[in-house]
Amino acid sequence: MIKQTLILLSVILALTGCNRKDMFTINGTIKEKSKKVIYLNKLNINTLVLIDSSKISRSGRFHFRVRSKDPDFYQIGYSDNAFVTVLAEPGEKIRIDFSGKSLLDGYSVTGSEGSEQVQMLEKRLAETKARLDSLRNEYEEASGKPGFKEKESDLNTRYIELVKDLRRKNIEFIIENLRSMASIMALYQKIDDDTYVLYDQRDLQYMKLVSDSLSSAYPNSANVKALTEDFKNELNRMYARQIQNIANTRSEVKLDPNLEDINGRRIALSSLKGKIVLLTFWSAQSKECIADNLQLKQLYARYRNRGFEIYQVNLDENREMWKNGVRFDDLPWISTREDDPGNPVNARLFNVQTLPANYLFDRSGEIAGSNLFGRQLQIKLDQLLNN
Repeated sequence: MIKQTLILLSVILALTGCNRKDMFTINGTIKEKSKKVIYLNKLNINTLVLIDSSKISRSGRFHFRVRSKDPDFYQIGYSDNAFVTVLAEPGEKIRIDFSGKSLLDGYSVTGSEGSEQVQMLEKRLAETKARLDSLRNEYEEASGKPGFKEKESDLNTRYIELVKDLRRKNIEFIIENLRSMASIMALYQKIDDDTYVLYDQRDLQYMKLVSDSLSSAYPNSANVKALTEDFKNELNRMYARQIQNIANTRSEVKLDPNLEDINGRRIALSSLKGKIVLLTFWSAQSKECIADNLQLKQLYARYRNRGFEIYQVNLDENREMWKNGVRFDDLPWISTREDDPGNPVNARLFNVQTLPANYLFDRSGEIAGSNLFGRQLQIKLDQLLNN
């Protein structure tokens, strides 16, 4: 009788243990016969931490049981860097089956909505990368052959559209899944070592949305706490690499925007040499930029006749929004717009990270200051104009 009671108690404990909300389980199968052990690593924003290992049975089965307080990213794989990512949440019973001859040949996952989202994001990124690689191969094969110029334009257009389409889909995913940790992956995905899927400086707004939403849902999550600062650092490194790449491929990098103004005339910043010039970057959607423009109008009226000019670059993708903003606020200076606001070359060259942003040039065309606003800008203008 006592023995039967103990057996029953152990069964009850086992069943209740499987349903605990402070842990998750992963059960899986794998067909690859050469591996004997599979590992589970916890994926923090910048580091991997080994959590557990599981022997693979003769029938190809493995099992993990992990304590967890918040949803987190984990990698399942071998010591040779072959792995897949899951997003495990406390209380989940995850089933993952590797159907190919190797770990990376394909897998199915159930019992975890976050893991299914991660699988979808990774699959979509891989498919886009493959299509981009195919376009690169077409470009190389066509290069130097008759008709290349026409084909080059078509290939470039298709390449850009693929990148923009992936960005659009990731943004849609983020907006629809703000309370899912999978949105962090959508923020961090890269097309290559130097290019994020969310490559536009204005995509910082989506980082903020994710950070605010997840901070409310998971205030103690290390990933959420690190998200904002780490993402800013990654963006800074990305901009620095892009500028260095341009410097490596050209004998001289000229920080000289040459853009169309609101009347369709192309004006180069260098054409204003001999004047004190404030180069500003702005968006008609930004209240901060609109407020800055009101202050600039006062300074412009005061200093214009003394050799002060403003060369303003707009970053709005909607051309009419830019034009309406200039006309509604009656901006009297040179108003231009990036040729391709989706890929703002000049903003990246000048490492613009927030709006408004500005650079002040002296009469010889040298940078005399940056991100000067209000009283600081007025003092610097007085110094330069009185020299």
